[in-house]
Amino acid sequence: MTYNSAEEVKQQHIERLGIKLGPIFYELCNELAWLYIKWNQYVELYGAKPSRVDLTNQAASLFFRIVQDTLWEDTLLHISRLTDPPKTAGKKNLTILLLPILVENSDLSCQLDNLCTIAVEKSDFCRDWRNRHIAHIDLHLAMKKGVESLLPASRLKVKECLTAISEVLNAVNGHYFNSTTMFDWADDHRGAVDLLYLIDDGLRSVKERQVRIKAGNYLPGDYKARDI
Repeated sequence: MTYNSAEEVKQQHIERLGIKLGPIFYELCNELAWLYIKWNQYVELYGAKPSRVDLTNQAASLFFRIVQDTLWEDTLLHISRLTDPPKTAGKKNLTILLLPILVENSDLSCQLDNLCTIAVEKSDFCRDWRNRHIAHIDLHLAMKKGVESLLPASRLKVKECLTAISEVLNAVNGHYFNSTTMFDWADDHRGAVDLLYLIDDGLRSVKERQVRIKAGNYLPGDYKARDI
């Protein structure tokens, strides 16, 4: 099996889609793929098994709470960026809403416009969280003074957003390449699951050391100070 380099893939996009649409579509695909990778790490840690949450809480509950909040907010921000208007305050944005504008086929443009509308509607809650909680701290919301709560957010809603964005990009893939891209692929190496196994090994080692010390059968290294 042969693999194309990033530059080769980008060039293929330019050849098929043109010099205006090709590079933008290429970057949007990369953005969505990276967003899925980050989101899958969040799900592996906090949405797969309760035992994994228990494990991280035993190891470093404060740290992993920060990781949880950071990954969650980063996901909502990333979705917001991909579904933003093509221009904000006079500045151009890389967003799926560029696609209906740039494609030359009128039928495809109409299809993309409808799919983008769905993606934007499904991601409304992301922009609400961004505007009133992440990018800014709404005063009335923070003080809980006569203001609407943030729009409901959940892992299911995030999944629906990602699916909607994928459908936009795959409409382009289907038209120009007669194929689709599986953006939701899982990298099982070097990620959260590997970390969980290391944490589990570490916690087991701590328990074994405590048992040895309590029984008076400790090893020379059990009391050795470590500089980490």
